[in-house]
Amino acid sequence: MSGRDLRQCLQNGLLVGDGAMATYLYQQGIPVGICYEELSLTQPDVIRSVHRAYYEAGARLIETNTYGANRERLERYGLEGKVTRINREAVSVARSSVGDDAFVVGSIGSILAGRVPHYDTEEYRDMYEEQATALLHAGVDGIVLETFLDLEELLLAVEVIRPLTDRPVIAQLALMEVARTRDAYTLDEAFAHLAKSGVDGVGFNCRLGPTELLRALEQTVIPSHVWISVFPNAGRLGLVDGNYEYQTSPAYFGESALRLREQGVRIIGGCCGTTPAHIRAMAESLRDLSPLPRVNPKNKTETSARRVPIHLRQRTKPTIVERVQREYTVIVELDPPKDLEISSFLEGAARLHAAGAAAITMADNSLATTRMSNMALGAIVKSQLGIDPLVHITCRDRNLIGQQSHVMGLHALGIDQVLVITGDPTRIGDLPGASSIYDVTSFELIRMLKQLNEGISFSGKPLKQRAQFVVGAAFNPHVRHLDAAVRRLEKKVEAGADFIMTQPVYDADGIRQIAQATAHLDIPVFIGIMPLTGYRNALFLHNEVPGIKIPADVLERMKDLKGEEGRKMGVAIARELLDVAMAHFRGIYLITPFAYWQMTEELTHYVLRSKQNAWVQSVGGQG
Repeated sequence: MSGRDLRQCLQNGLLVGDGAMATYLYQQGIPVGICYEELSLTQPDVIRSVHRAYYEAGARLIETNTYGANRERLERYGLEGKVTRINREAVSVARSSVGDDAFVVGSIGSILAGRVPHYDTEEYRDMYEEQATALLHAGVDGIVLETFLDLEELLLAVEVIRPLTDRPVIAQLALMEVARTRDAYTLDEAFAHLAKSGVDGVGFNCRLGPTELLRALEQTVIPSHVWISVFPNAGRLGLVDGNYEYQTSPAYFGESALRLREQGVRIIGGCCGTTPAHIRAMAESLRDLSPLPRVNPKNKTETSARRVPIHLRQRTKPTIVERVQREYTVIVELDPPKDLEISSFLEGAARLHAAGAAAITMADNSLATTRMSNMALGAIVKSQLGIDPLVHITCRDRNLIGQQSHVMGLHALGIDQVLVITGDPTRIGDLPGASSIYDVTSFELIRMLKQLNEGISFSGKPLKQRAQFVVGAAFNPHVRHLDAAVRRLEKKVEAGADFIMTQPVYDADGIRQIAQATAHLDIPVFIGIMPLTGYRNALFLHNEVPGIKIPADVLERMKDLKGEEGRKMGVAIARELLDVAMAHFRGIYLITPFAYWQMTEELTHYVLRSKQNAWVQSVGGQG
């Protein structure tokens, strides 16, 4: 063991953990399919170099390369007789890789690993005891139980290991979405059970990135006498240029470490996809900082946490986020009317739906101009026409009471695809004397909607059901400093946004720049295209509408055009932009100008025909 005491260290300070072992080894050229734990025997220098890299990056809690070094996992490679040796040597390799100021803890992973929880309890007891005994005899400073999806299995492991040692034991869940099927637990209940079992620390690791784990912490009661440990993934695993990769940047991890500290987290490290660069960024952010006390969520106490029943309406169709992950997906904006007549609106919605639009999106009094309720029209097109609505929700028009009432109504109507926007100030609209409320920012409203998905109201009260909101965020790329706009967008993603819809773009270079600037985000982007209707329309958008700029060459092509001729040119320009957009985005957001739905109907057909033609070309000759 090290010369310092891990328990005493964590009483007074923060500790930076290390990052991923398996995914980092893969990045270094070690192939998938071998037993990574055996490398401590066969290639100890490779494992030593990983430990050393994390230590030099600032990690002072180093986990042994033993996550799957139990009898059942090793049996797959014919190594079941080497459990003790592999665990013993892994401790030796880790200890020889770092300085005396680092703690080496034994990693023990879930044996069940998310499978259907039917297992021989006594057999599992033997396997946990066998591995833990080897690690403890080799001199680890503590034990970390990690990536447990099943609370009962984790409690079993603690029950076996706790009597074996007085060294610290930390128990980490991989979130409770896959809790034991015969009995579901809330996170409040799970951590209460673990705290009573005698562990020194509890927390999360794997599966999710920093923001999602942070959100879970913000909503969870954790007993005050245990430490909190969090090891997030580097975001979600995604397909990039044919390869599966984690996209979250080290800088983002550095910022996230500060937010985790604010939640009272004492041990902060990384899991799948993280590298020494991620750990270095966290270590630099946390340097010379002291831990902060844990403040549990408002309206909850350690003894009064209430279960949120899990009840979800069955979806009958995929969401736009699910669709765009596998194919070109078109959503079309059709603004509600400014008067009481809706037949033309309904005709346009039906035609756009027939053309292949995945959803009809409706603004919420855009440009602060009074229009019919998009909630009412969304309910009509959904119930009467079978069309999926995607309604905008502005921060401007409702206080928090009205806002929660509004979104609860959307949930009751089955309208769960929404776009959150700040909203233009009322002074620019048709009722300039109206109040602009702005009780919350768009960031806060996104978080609140995702909180409803956890069955928690804006005030923190349980709601008996969980909503299923798929939440979009707006992106305005027409700014002087695009990098600043992207940073703002990243905060919306951190808040929980599921997809992005951009302001309309009118130049090919702009589309390419947006694609490049947002490539690191792990949620889909729907690029905005709005056909021009004439020269006057182009001048108005360019000079008078915030967030829209028309390139000089487009203005020149539209010059002096109006009526049918202007709309025809507007569609032609939009087609050219779509050709560029479809090379970079699968999500297309068509915006209908002045209720001329025939224009966006034609463009919807164009996108989907282009998609079909591309598919035909790709399979041509294959029968």
